[in-house]
Amino acid sequence: MGFITSKSNQLLEAGLNARAMRQDLISSNIANIDTPFYKARDVDFESALIEKKKEIYAQESASLKLEMAQTNASHLNGITDFDDKKATLYLRDGHMARNDGNTVDLDVETSELGKNAMMFDALSSGLRKNGLIFKSVLEASEKL
Repeated sequence: MGFITSKSNQLLEAGLNARAMRQDLISSNIANIDTPFYKARDVDFESALIEKKKEIYAQESASLKLEMAQTNASHLNGITDFDDKKATLYLRDGHMARNDGNTVDLDVETSELGKNAMMFDALSSGLRKNGLIFKSVLEASEKL
């Protein structure tokens, strides 16, 4: 592990890795557009990022957690967040299969590819700006 400038950098890097994984899945879907019985796949990495955020900010959020009050022993416990540390791979539903059983829709895949590319660019821009802030602090401290 390298030098950590801020906790948000770790989360941005995890987001970039998840977006790269999604890029690979979408590319795989497009590559298999003519494969009979191929089912379009996607990844639910939002839950994995939530878990990563909890891991990174664990000390800060431990003291901020609001417990649900239970005034009666027969009350249900509060619902906890999804605790899987890995992104969940699933088959995309809602698209009609063609006669050959393939569920890849080129319009959907290219749309998802564009959205994913924009999100990747936004995350990499945020990571770059965090680096520039750290660099400016270092340069300012040299002048003292």
